[in-house]
Amino acid sequence: MTLAYQALPTEIARHYQQGGADANGHPPERALSDGQGVPCRHCMDIVPAGQEFLILSHRPFPEAQPYAEQGPIFLCAEACKRGATTVLPAFLQSPEYILRGYSADNRIVYGSGAVVDTSKIPAAAETLLARDDIAYLHVRSASNNCYHLRIERQA
Repeated sequence: MTLAYQALPTEIARHYQQGGADANGHPPERALSDGQGVPCRHCMDIVPAGQEFLILSHRPFPEAQPYAEQGPIFLCAEACKRGATTVLPAFLQSPEYILRGYSADNRIVYGSGAVVDTSKIPAAAETLLARDDIAYLHVRSASNNCYHLRIERQA
């Protein structure tokens, strides 16, 4: 199975980069990157030192519902190119992440979530996506539950 690691869609990133309200109805906050630990959810790269970035609350689901988690994410403050890859993105630099499965109706599939060593994400993702009840996965911070990216089956 080929995996598709999906960054935040460009139209959503541009909304925030142009000052649009976040999931809490607030404009994104701005800060300067020190070049470490600031992963942009759109270009899937670390925001370089000295570059401005956005901090905002994001809900990576089409509508609010009980399983639609929201939380903080980082984005490059200026327009960046959307990342797309079929290999584990290098911006995932922590030793482990939460990998969690969701159904086609955007609900958590119980029993699918686990903390996974970063190097084992591809194998764990293939196992989960082989299940008929899982439509896609989220990769989230193991320490803070922040959303990083979505994994789907490559079409």
